[in-house]
Amino acid sequence: MAKKEAHFSETPATQLLRAHRIGFTEHPYDYLDHGGAQHSAAALGLDPFTVVKTLVMQDQDARPLLVLMHGNRTVSTKSLARQIGAKSVQPCTPEMATRHSGYLVGGTSPFGTRKAMPVFIEASILELPKIAINGGRRGYLIGIDPAVCVSLLAAKPVWCALAG
Repeated sequence: MAKKEAHFSETPATQLLRAHRIGFTEHPYDYLDHGGAQHSAAALGLDPFTVVKTLVMQDQDARPLLVLMHGNRTVSTKSLARQIGAKSVQPCTPEMATRHSGYLVGGTSPFGTRKAMPVFIEASILELPKIAINGGRRGYLIGIDPAVCVSLLAAKPVWCALAG
C-alpha cells in the first residue's frame, strides 16, 4: 500500500510560494528551543551549511532588515553594515523580530513577512543547488532553489559570513 503523503497546514510563507507557483519540499522536525539551524540540520540529516537561517536585524535607525545566512555561520555585522551603507547593524530583540516579521523567533521565514523589509543573502548560499529554509513555523523547513530568494524577495547578495 502506498504511504499517504503528510499534509501540513499553510503558513503565510507557503501561501506566497504556492501563489507564485514555486515548488518546494516540506521537512518537519521536532523543534528544540534554542536548537537553531544546527539542531534542525541534525534532526533532518542535512549539512548545516545548506540550512539557511532567517535573521531579523535592524540598522542604526531601527529600520528592520532580513539576513539569510548559512546555519553554521554567523553574520559579521560590521561587514554587513559596510556593504549596505549603514552605520551599524544589530539583531532585533525577539519581540521586535516577531512584530516586524509576523513569525515567532525559531519559525521565521523570509517569505510572507508581515512587513516588507530589505533582504540580504550571504552570496555563497546562491552557489548551492538547494537550500532548506524556514517555512513559517517552528519545526518546519522547506527545500527550495536559493535563486527563489533573489527572484521573489529581491534579496541582495552580500559577503558577511563568519565561521561559527
